[in-house]
Amino acid sequence: MLNTFRLMTAIALGGALAAAPAFAADAPACPVTLNHQFPRLQDEKPQSLCQYSGKVVLVVNTASYCGFTPQYQGLEALYAKYRDRGLVVLGFPSNDFAQESGDNKQIADFCENTYGVKFPMFSKSNVRGGQANALYRQLAQATGRQPLWNFHKYLIGRDGKVITNYTSMTKPDDKELVRDIEKQLAAR
Repeated sequence: MLNTFRLMTAIALGGALAAAPAFAADAPACPVTLNHQFPRLQDEKPQSLCQYSGKVVLVVNTASYCGFTPQYQGLEALYAKYRDRGLVVLGFPSNDFAQESGDNKQIADFCENTYGVKFPMFSKSNVRGGQANALYRQLAQATGRQPLWNFHKYLIGRDGKVITNYTSMTKPDDKELVRDIEKQLAAR
């Protein structure tokens, strides 16, 4: 249907779109779960989560002044180990638990300078309750659980479906979490 529309549009415009690159037939469509846009932490430029379609996604709400903050190191290690196989970790700083007082630049500097974070991070936002950002409202609805504290994790499969969630007590190298990620990475 979409290709028919493109063809009709190209014909109507005198072939102007005919030279445009065609989308690969096997390119994953953006699932509803990832159909959101958030500002990047580093520069607040809008970023579409659709760019992670077809990947296994681990979504984590973060904070700089929490007892779980050292999990940044494990999350970065997990991302480095599995990103070439299709894992992406997405960090969402939040002050919902009064442990993220900095602005976006301060948070970005802290993450990079203290833990060498390279996985995608987004601007500070709410992750629970009525003020939660749209992604976190969907994650809570899909799992029946909103973040209980900082470093709560949600696993999304390649198909965009929410698989499960893990409390802050689940470290990034937890055997169950790693097993679930590897299972999702193996699914095509």
